[in-house]
Amino acid sequence: MISLLLAIVTSSLIFVIFKLFPRFKIDTFQAIVFNYVTALSCGILLYGHEWRDQALIQGDWPMFAALCGILFISLFLLMGTSSQRNGVAMTSTAVKMSMAVSMLIMIFTYNEPVGWIKVSGILLAFLGVYFVTVGKGVQKSKNGAQWMLIVLFFGSGMLDFVLNYVQKFEMGVLTPSLFSAFGFGIAGGIGMLLLGVDLLRKKRVFHFRNVLAGVLLGIPNYFSIYLLMMAYRDTGWSDSAVLAIINVSIVVLSAFIGFVVFREGFSRRKLIGLMMALTAILFLSK
Repeated sequence: MISLLLAIVTSSLIFVIFKLFPRFKIDTFQAIVFNYVTALSCGILLYGHEWRDQALIQGDWPMFAALCGILFISLFLLMGTSSQRNGVAMTSTAVKMSMAVSMLIMIFTYNEPVGWIKVSGILLAFLGVYFVTVGKGVQKSKNGAQWMLIVLFFGSGMLDFVLNYVQKFEMGVLTPSLFSAFGFGIAGGIGMLLLGVDLLRKKRVFHFRNVLAGVLLGIPNYFSIYLLMMAYRDTGWSDSAVLAIINVSIVVLSAFIGFVVFREGFSRRKLIGLMMALTAILFLSK
């Protein structure tokens, strides 16, 4: 239970840090790249002693670590572009609703029992997330940009499922802490290459504040993935329920932080969505 609660807190903290970037004129892409380097460093420094040479011959985790690294960086870049062309609300909703993909795959792959309480919880979760993240006056997609939402929907769902599948079947003696670090490290390597090209072509200007922002972001980002994988193992709930509870709780906590800290608007629609989300959490935890 502790790992689940901390996964929710660290994931919501990422939201707060991103909100602060414009105030300090942070280049988000540079910060993300250094965030991956920081996440790799966290895993190696804190959990490097957990490494066992047998891990090299057990499971197919290196292939999955590479896949996760590619998904980390590519989905982030796509989210940035989609936010500009489709709007932040539509992009955020596509990413959050992607839990439908991973939940359905988990239910059918693992033959999880599905009763009316769980079905009700899942439906309330989706409705709650939609009501909280989509408000009036949503920016319309620009021509030819809708495909980004589709890719984000399925890509984010696939990432969630891959993390779950690896934790259950592919790591052998490798620990979730080190798998998370390696996945972030691959994403960081790809990001450094892209950043280097941009700097050489003078498309970006390097500032040390972006490194500091990346360090600040990388610590909770690392633990959000590590703790998610631990939550699958520790809670005793079905994997699909754990995923739904974490995602919905992040939406609720992020909305609360946005209202209290950043003075964001709070409508009746959002209140209804939050009530649905909280009810969904109660149903899914049964």
